[in-house]
Amino acid sequence: MSQTIKVLHIIKSLGRGGAEMLLPETLKLHDQSRFEFHYIYFLPWKDQLVQNIEKAGGKVTCLPAKNNLMILKQYKNIVRYVQKYQIDLIHAHLPWAGFVSRLVHRKTGIPVIYSEHNMQNRYHFATKYLNKFTYNWQSLALGVSQDVSDSIQKHIHPKIPVKTLLNGVNTKRFQRDETAGKLLRQQLNIPADAIVIGNVAVFRFQKRLVEWLQVMKEIIDKNNNVYGLLVGAGPLENEIKDQLSKLGLQDKILLPGLQTDVKPYFNAMDIFMMSSSFEGLPIALLEAMSMECAIATTDAGGIKEVIRHEQDGLLCPVENWQKLSGLLQKLVNDQKLLKTYQHNARKRVIDNFSLKTMVNRLETVYLSLLNN
Repeated sequence: MSQTIKVLHIIKSLGRGGAEMLLPETLKLHDQSRFEFHYIYFLPWKDQLVQNIEKAGGKVTCLPAKNNLMILKQYKNIVRYVQKYQIDLIHAHLPWAGFVSRLVHRKTGIPVIYSEHNMQNRYHFATKYLNKFTYNWQSLALGVSQDVSDSIQKHIHPKIPVKTLLNGVNTKRFQRDETAGKLLRQQLNIPADAIVIGNVAVFRFQKRLVEWLQVMKEIIDKNNNVYGLLVGAGPLENEIKDQLSKLGLQDKILLPGLQTDVKPYFNAMDIFMMSSSFEGLPIALLEAMSMECAIATTDAGGIKEVIRHEQDGLLCPVENWQKLSGLLQKLVNDQKLLKTYQHNARKRVIDNFSLKTMVNRLETVYLSLLNN
């Protein structure tokens, strides 16, 4: 092994998803005198984070693949890459990057760590089968929440070690800026005294954004001073826009689209509301908490490991997402309560979900695996 430890992250895309966003953020905090970081991704049109990673000191390479099967066909090119750059360790994220990394492990013997961001029972049947068939072709699995780790044990029964490493957020970078929030509100024609409820998400089915809009319709009908910000993009974008139009909320809920920098939008939000049906441990939630947004959310996946009901925020069961409107109404009615939950959200992430803590633990995992 070389003096500098060379780590290769492999991920399907570098668009703005939760798992993807962790890569530039963790890179900024890693000890780059000790570690050298490389990144391979496969979808050329999802490259929003490439510049951020390169600016932070990472080496990024795209091996183009139009679909999942073509990702597997890039296996030989990845083998050539790890041999050329003398990679010591591969860290894979999300299923198809995991599958191709396991093939590389079997060919080269290079240790592979796989970060699991989702519950096994939520995957497509083909993904579940391939996961079960190949899971032991790697060195270690990391669940981003205890729920995720338990799901691996329950559905796969792996022979390799499975550890839980909770996601984190850079609490120094994600700090509220009231002036920036007021400026964005002005630009979006949102009244200064409005209560803004927001979400930052990839527009896909697990986020239940149609239901999110239905909750917003109920709360807006009762409170004229409530506005919404739904930041992101994705495969269900047209369906969400159609629902927004059907509910007559075009003037009340704004869709700014995909944003590389979401901090200004968190600054403009008073409340962050999620209606997800399942989650691992969502990065956007931690970012919103660090930015002092009060939280109202379903208790999907790892969320309940972060939010303690009526301490750090407000929770309702996944199957009872309609109760979100009542939780929101509590916050809208009581400014003092709203401020309390905003303060408590930030304190919770500072105390328990710091990105620096996550990076330190990750470096310890890397070193322990290489020293075995």
